[in-house]
Amino acid sequence: MEYKYIGQSGLRVSPVCLGTMTFGSMCDKKEAFAIMDKAYDAGINFFDTAEVYPVPPRAETAGRTEEIVGQWLQGRSRDSLIIATKVAGAASGWFVPPIRAGLTAIDAHHIVKGVEGSLRRLGCEYIDLYQMHWPDTVVPREESMEAFDRLVRSGKVRYLGTSNDTAYGTTKSNMIAEHRGYKRFESIQNNFSLLNRRFLDEMAEMCRLEKISLLPFSPMAGGVLTGKYNLDRNVAGRFNQYDKSDDPRIRAMVNRFVNEKTLSSTARYMDIAKKAGLSPATLAVAWSKQFDFVASTIIGATTIEQLDDPLAAMELELSEEVLRECDAVHNEFLYPMG
Repeated sequence: MEYKYIGQSGLRVSPVCLGTMTFGSMCDKKEAFAIMDKAYDAGINFFDTAEVYPVPPRAETAGRTEEIVGQWLQGRSRDSLIIATKVAGAASGWFVPPIRAGLTAIDAHHIVKGVEGSLRRLGCEYIDLYQMHWPDTVVPREESMEAFDRLVRSGKVRYLGTSNDTAYGTTKSNMIAEHRGYKRFESIQNNFSLLNRRFLDEMAEMCRLEKISLLPFSPMAGGVLTGKYNLDRNVAGRFNQYDKSDDPRIRAMVNRFVNEKTLSSTARYMDIAKKAGLSPATLAVAWSKQFDFVASTIIGATTIEQLDDPLAAMELELSEEVLRECDAVHNEFLYPMG
């Protein structure tokens, strides 16, 4: 198996990373342990979590995922694992996190509170990759990068990353880091899939020029690219649960992921996968990890059986013919997620 380095860091990771955001909500501790065992035995050394997980974020469950991951880590070789987590983004951003009284910010106070809580729940002395979950629209990035830098200097964190960020924001942060001698962002974790190719418009070039690695999340588009919503629109999936929410932001997410264009595109991708002798999920994960700027693609599962198809993509390289067929679908249904 080919392991890749994240950015210019010393973190060498498997081509697939296990995301854990359903652990403690849609997936109980016993099943989560089985999923992590299977992923680890398959060669995955990279695990990603966050202080606000599991999803959907709730005050009563926030931190539970890190606790489950931390309990699983006990007794394992810490040096054999790359553990990533995230500090909650600012309340000035796209939603108000249900932690720290809904007053989160990417400032020194919240960054320190965040990392100390994560270290405690994970039962670790250090975090390999500490990421900003989403940017702060108020606190200057100079202040944020200084606070992140202190975490690395203190030994609590090895490397830094960002998430749900823009080309401007990521580049500005790293320019600040370069000029002030701070540690830089080595990675960016953004949504990227066959149904959402927006990253290729501008972000991909930034990653290449600035030597930053993308860690794509939702390569299966929240399960849409498995084809399950095409086969049964009322399937017991995440977006059918979200559609019952009172939160307009969550319902808007449903409409973005499950709509006429995404389902039409997925139907075409299902045909391509069948012709290639692959499951739709395997095709989706293999597609997302085959770009030069990608270090590791983040997959997720709520049952151990759901791991089989994504794991089949670990060492799979799609043929040029399959890639051309996928491009043709995108050209027919441009930006189905908007």
